[in-house]
Amino acid sequence: MAGNLRICGWPGRLEVIGDGDILSIHIDPLADPSPGASSRRLVWLASAGDGVPVGSAFLRLFTREGQDHLAELELNVHPAERRKGVGSELLARTVAGAEREGRRCVLAQARAGTPGDRFLAARGFRKVLALTYTRLVPAQAGVDTVADRPHAGYRLCSWDGTVPYDLADTFTASRRAMDDMPMDDADYGVVVWDVERVRAAAQAIEDRGESLHTVVAIDESDGSIAGFTELVVPGDGKGDGQHYGTGVLPAHRGRGLARWMKAEMIRQVRERYPELGGLLADTADSNTHMRAVNDSLGYRPTHKTFQYQLDL
Repeated sequence: MAGNLRICGWPGRLEVIGDGDILSIHIDPLADPSPGASSRRLVWLASAGDGVPVGSAFLRLFTREGQDHLAELELNVHPAERRKGVGSELLARTVAGAEREGRRCVLAQARAGTPGDRFLAARGFRKVLALTYTRLVPAQAGVDTVADRPHAGYRLCSWDGTVPYDLADTFTASRRAMDDMPMDDADYGVVVWDVERVRAAAQAIEDRGESLHTVVAIDESDGSIAGFTELVVPGDGKGDGQHYGTGVLPAHRGRGLARWMKAEMIRQVRERYPELGGLLADTADSNTHMRAVNDSLGYRPTHKTFQYQLDL
């Protein structure tokens, strides 16, 4: 359907008329069955007149202090139903929902050069961040030399799942290492961490059936954690693992700790998960230091995405 397209709608229903054809669409708001500890979602489902789903929109509303101004959008329309106004109607519903919730901005991510990239750019979103995605095959990574190299005044420690009680406070404090992570113009705010939130995040991963692994660098002068890196592995140990966060506190930077911790993580998962296909990481293009660390360890680019932001 192309050319003379017009849209007329009312609550719960949208009709798209063009070239003699009528596409009747129902937009149904749905309830999120399982709100999380730090966010909840609003959901809309677009269905054709015969009840077949043609699109959906998820609006994640962050609820924790420091990010409660923010909403994150995921919008999908079936390829056969695009350019018929379905995406625009779903977007209108989500933006209205974000405004009702008092949000300051809506973030959305799209792969470079895709219909989603063009859709967001044409509807008032501005590009605020570029991310490069990379992948490493653990079996092909030569990291033993890096992991075995001593770093004076520091030692490595690791655990699975939730942080041990004796390290909970210092690990929570080390999360501040992410506060100045390059985010360009994205209005992410600052995540405020406490022990409860750290434990809740680990529990959420376990509840999904996945495994969380953490490697930290400990300052031997006082036993505090100077930096950390996290990786999530599928429950069956197959497919690809996903890096979550890597950070080093400002006072300990410039000593190679990030590369050291990631090398040890790669070595551990290579030994424990022989069927794991790869390790995935995404890094802001402006984060030149972490990109250099990943490049040196053998991560190779797979694609680029753009973060878009709509200011309300």
